Amino acid sequence: MLLLAGALRAAAAPGFARAVAVISFTVALSARPARCGPQRRPLLSNLSANCWSHLHPVNMFNSYNVKFYHSKALTSPYPGSHVERSQVPEDKVGWLIEWKDYNPVEYTAMSVLAGPIWADPQINDKGFSPKFNERDGEVERKSLNGLYVVENGRPRNPAGRTGLTGRGLLGRWGPNHAADPVVTRWKRDRSGNKIAHPVSGKNILQFVAIKRRDCGEWAIPGGMVDPGEKISATLKREFGEEALNSLQKSPEEKVELEKQLHKLFSQEHFVVYRGYVDDPRNTDNAWIETEAVNYHDETGETMDNLPLEAGDDAGLVKWVDISEKLKLYASHSYFIKNVTEKWGAHWSEDPGPECRE
Repeated sequence: MLLLAGALRAAAAPGFARAVAVISFTVALSARPARCGPQRRPLLSNLSANCWSHLHPVNMFNSYNVKFYHSKALTSPYPGSHVERSQVPEDKVGWLIEWKDYNPVEYTAMSVLAGPIWADPQINDKGFSPKFNERDGEVERKSLNGLYVVENGRPRNPAGRTGLTGRGLLGRWGPNHAADPVVTRWKRDRSGNKIAHPVSGKNILQFVAIKRRDCGEWAIPGGMVDPGEKISATLKREFGEEALNSLQKSPEEKVELEKQLHKLFSQEHFVVYRGYVDDPRNTDNAWIETEAVNYHDETGETMDNLPLEAGDDAGLVKWVDISEKLKLYASHSYFIKNVTEKWGAHWSEDPGPECRE
């Protein structure tokens, strides 16, 4: 069994004996995701981004030294099914905490077992020898958070137990890589002036949000990275498909759309987050990681030429005012909050602590 050295250090760290196991990981900045299938972007909890949950904190450090939480990955029933996860108490989430009676439910969706091109075979299938923790042909099996444990031939979720083994709806064993484009602009009045929030006095930022068809939650448009595909290409492709309905455009419209998308996605941008995502589709053996990137249209002129139109797996699409009141899928509220801090935009009406019991 491959055991991560960082995890051992975490076991000795102050506070490890608390109710939750804390594990630190270093982001592999050189890693580049590859696709895991048609399952779509991870999405966040209904709490403010500072305090999604008081349960199961896991120190998943990315390049911004951010603490992540393990909460959504423990919810039941599992998405798209009636499968209930085995209950995982707070003090049993971390793998370094011994739990001999742990007996998780095994579940992999029929859509995955059917063997689509975006999915791995079952772990014991003849001829299937995945190279975990490294590049495996066109499939990227490296984690953005460093090395992960492989036990009995199966990769182990670095954030802890989820009460479910197998792959659920995810195609790849181990990390399933996604990309999330956060497209923003300033909210303006009819005269083109930026609108400030009446309480905080900070300008209000807007982002392009989609309403997911599968769960009805609002989210950042995005999706999975194709094998061998660059993140930049995934970001542009997914935004076009979900927020602009590019797949249904005529050849002439696609040419014009590509010009505008190139203008938007070739400008200066910044990486909001890279690493593990607390997603309801995660299992003990398969999990989602993402790279969220902000593309900001400072003047608004570029997006004026890109009328929003929901497509692919998006039910609706619109510009949404950003604030701590947003309730988004998976970890997306956290990503959005990082963007507001980058631009000094409005987030909270309360300048004090945002997390209350």
